[in-house]
Amino acid sequence: MTERPTVAFAKLSPPKKGSVIVLAPEGGALGEAARACDPAGILPKAFAAADFKGKLADTVEALAPQGTDYDRIAVVGAGKTAELDEQAWLKIGGVAAASAKKAKDVTVVAEVAGAEATGRDAALIGLGLLLRSYTFDKYKTRKDDDGGKKGDTKPAKFTIQCADPAAAKKAFAGLSAVGEGALLARDLVNEPANVLGPVEFAAKAKELESLGVEVTILKEKELREIGMGALLAVAQGSVRPPRVAVMQWKGGKAKQSPVAFIGKGVVFDTGGISIKPSGGMEDMKGDMAGAAAVVGLMHALAARKAKTNAIGIIGLVENMPDGNAQRPGDIVTSLSGQTIEVINTDAEGRLVLGDLLWYCKEQHKPQFMVNLATLTGAVLVALGNSQAGMFCNDDTLAERLAAAGNATGERLWRMPLGPEYDKLIDTKNADMKNTGGGRHAGAITAAQFLKRFVAETPWAHLDIAGTAMASPASEINQSWASGYGVRLLDRLVADHYEG
Repeated sequence: MTERPTVAFAKLSPPKKGSVIVLAPEGGALGEAARACDPAGILPKAFAAADFKGKLADTVEALAPQGTDYDRIAVVGAGKTAELDEQAWLKIGGVAAASAKKAKDVTVVAEVAGAEATGRDAALIGLGLLLRSYTFDKYKTRKDDDGGKKGDTKPAKFTIQCADPAAAKKAFAGLSAVGEGALLARDLVNEPANVLGPVEFAAKAKELESLGVEVTILKEKELREIGMGALLAVAQGSVRPPRVAVMQWKGGKAKQSPVAFIGKGVVFDTGGISIKPSGGMEDMKGDMAGAAAVVGLMHALAARKAKTNAIGIIGLVENMPDGNAQRPGDIVTSLSGQTIEVINTDAEGRLVLGDLLWYCKEQHKPQFMVNLATLTGAVLVALGNSQAGMFCNDDTLAERLAAAGNATGERLWRMPLGPEYDKLIDTKNADMKNTGGGRHAGAITAAQFLKRFVAETPWAHLDIAGTAMASPASEINQSWASGYGVRLLDRLVADHYEG
């Protein structure tokens, strides 16, 4: 976890020294401010030599450019001016961070010839810089390159020059709060399971109290008294006790019903008695990415003082194959009173979420519930790593989530629900079983299971198994953990549930 770079905003003016990054749209035209940073006119020659066309995220650079005291001047392609949307500005910021390399004093000239760059556009560049600059190096004691000690260097300072620095600074205050929430989620997912168990994770949630979030931690005794039998069944094979964290942000009107977000927090998933294959099992430290996203979201809402009432609930357990672990064939009683036959102990996340959804519905009467979980490998088969699966019982909520996903780049694809799939989790021995009909429709039957715990409350289940961890590197993330869900759900709240 490297130190965050600092981001400041200033008026357009040729910098005196340091590294400079300018932008060029498709076609390679340079704006007035960019040309002022290139008095010797070397950039057009560099474009020709490198066949640089200004396509989005393309780069070219010149070292010690003639006629200046700069260390280097780099150019980032902005693509077609008609396509400069939020995602494009974020990518420009991310590529600018990569182009800065090891420079510590960097000026980014947020001007694109033929386009108007607003203060918010400049702020989005800043958010892209923040997200791309993240690395998880907490456990590295030496650098990879020159063998020096970790921590020898100071974080980079980026100054973004733009037409309206005051507006950019104001916009960045909110965007950076959301960005920090996403980076918090990345930190949590990247942590090894021997460091971040249920108790330690709950303590991380408790730290949100410094931002004004009310946090209640339910321990094992309280969970038994409440009756969370499904969640406790998952936890019983581990020597590490379970926890449930309930986080409340009260930024809206006193009588406003809250919006609710629920996260699966299996800090490590061996599969239990139905143990997983050993290959790749180390990745199961990330099986709490849903809970991490909820904590990151609550951080974002509180840090930017969102005018809404929001609840985040996370169930924190470890699924281990101890002599006390639940067995295939066991029947457990959930908080709802519904009984569940455990066919496969590796289908454990839905047991945790079922109890949490019922608890949230009954105790907090939310406007809606959205749960996030790295729930099934089946969603990866269906959608790969580029989109998360969305299952929803309410068309309005589904449409709003999809729009928020398109705006932030954390995209969703709506998957089906229906009685024909629901029949696949019926069983003669209990009210339901925790797996469906073999390999077919695995992500859908998991969603149908969760649907039995929401009644009439508007609800969406986001299966983020393909997007939250081990997702492909991008312009704004080079980390194993992506922080997926924080920006998406913050946008959902900001667009529809504030004020």
